[in-house]
Amino acid sequence: MSGAMKAETKQSDYLRHVLRRETHSARSGAAIVAAILVAAGALYCLLEMTLGATGQAPWLLHPLDAAQRAAGLPGATPTPLLGAAGVLLALLGLIFLCNGLLPGRRARHIIVHPRVAIAVDDEVVASALAKRARMAAGVTREQVMVVVSARTVQVNIRPTSGRRLSD
Repeated sequence: MSGAMKAETKQSDYLRHVLRRETHSARSGAAIVAAILVAAGALYCLLEMTLGATGQAPWLLHPLDAAQRAAGLPGATPTPLLGAAGVLLALLGLIFLCNGLLPGRRARHIIVHPRVAIAVDDEVVASALAKRARMAAGVTREQVMVVVSARTVQVNIRPTSGRRLSD
């Protein structure tokens, strides 16, 4: 493979990487939140265990006491409180699961060009299509609505009553 072809392949790989980063959202926010929650829990357990090892009173609740209380549930704990806590934990888990499994696609489309990486917001595409449809149909701005999604574009033109749209 010649040096020019290697450079072109490397550039196209780089452009693909740039376009992928522009059209898909990062998962780092959820990963940071999860890491902070795990680190805070671990630090709290470390604090309580250290206090217990030095013979001092627990700061809030000793982790072994918390584990015994959790094992003894429902016990005297009100059922609505347990239900609300369960729903909250399930919702938090569902958010993290969906964030990890679903594609984090941004509202952008790629315009293919061999030398330049072009990513266009769906709002820009919708605006351009609405203007073109408005000019072709001879209607006002309020009479055209364009919806751009990942795979489809829907253009709705509401004609003025009593007037036919031009083909």
